[in-house]
Amino acid sequence: MASIHCLGAGLVGSYVACRLADRGHEVHVHDMNPQSSVVVHKDITIHHGDALDHCGELYEFGQVDIVVNMLPGEIGKIAMNTLNEQRYRTVDLSFSDDTPDRHDEKARDWGASILWDVGIAPGLSNMLLAEAYRKLGPLAKGEVRVGGNPTGPTQGWNYMAPFSPKDVIAEYTRPARVIRDSEEVVLPPLSERHMIEVPEHGQMEAFLTDGLRSVLSSIPAVEMSEYTIRWPGHIQKFIDQRDAGTLDENELLHHWWYDHKTPEFTWMEVRAEGHDGSEMVWRVADYGGDDGSSMARSTGMVTVCCVEEWLADPDMLPLGVHAPETLAPEVVGRIIDTMRSEGVRIEGPEIGS
Repeated sequence: MASIHCLGAGLVGSYVACRLADRGHEVHVHDMNPQSSVVVHKDITIHHGDALDHCGELYEFGQVDIVVNMLPGEIGKIAMNTLNEQRYRTVDLSFSDDTPDRHDEKARDWGASILWDVGIAPGLSNMLLAEAYRKLGPLAKGEVRVGGNPTGPTQGWNYMAPFSPKDVIAEYTRPARVIRDSEEVVLPPLSERHMIEVPEHGQMEAFLTDGLRSVLSSIPAVEMSEYTIRWPGHIQKFIDQRDAGTLDENELLHHWWYDHKTPEFTWMEVRAEGHDGSEMVWRVADYGGDDGSSMARSTGMVTVCCVEEWLADPDMLPLGVHAPETLAPEVVGRIIDTMRSEGVRIEGPEIGS
């Protein structure tokens, strides 16, 4: 089994670390305040402290076969700036605005290999769009709708953050890069609001966010968008407070804090249309389990599968920085099979055949 170093052990990071340890790997977690599930796991070694200080010299903490960066946003970006100057294989789940692909040449010069954005969206969404491109050719339209939410409206914000609340706020404020008329354009975040029907839950609201990232340049399309979904009223409340100047980030962090007692679910739809009118649609849904929240499971399972695929095939990726849509269809098919075997619902065309 491999020696894996996990940077960060929050809601998603703790799921990934525990699952890798359960699979028999030697797992090292670097975090100042890891989740309790990691602390009590008998097969995980905790290195308390600043993961940013540790990531430059991970070999001091033992053998390093692969690194998983699960530090949030801006902190994760700083970690990647160090990791792309190390001869590590790194799976990156930080979702920072400064995407690692801009450092591809530096990574190759230093002998680093990086697979980035390996969650549900971006991540699995990229893989599904790539499959649609493989089957349909250049797309007339590609759309991703995704969100993690309580299973029904709740009081207040109708929401709780299934990962770092600061990263959720960044989603709401970062301009959305999309494809319109075959060109990349930047639109205001939270725009193009519309209602959609989510199976088993009814009407929810979708709005633009900046989640396409690498597929903006890797998958040719006339129109391509990513939308986040929330219960009606949530985003209007955010906009009203933002426009009135009364939005308090610290209050949001308090009100959006994840409550394990509240039933929740993660849902995603990826829809692609070819120029001949043919269509491919995938839907993913998870309701969590004893092993973690729905977002931790649906995101973290993709991450774990990518780690194990790379360990099984060290030549899966060359030196440099690689987006999830570069993975072979056979790899993506195995990821989906694993997720289904763990109870994640995935409906749509089969991949890998």
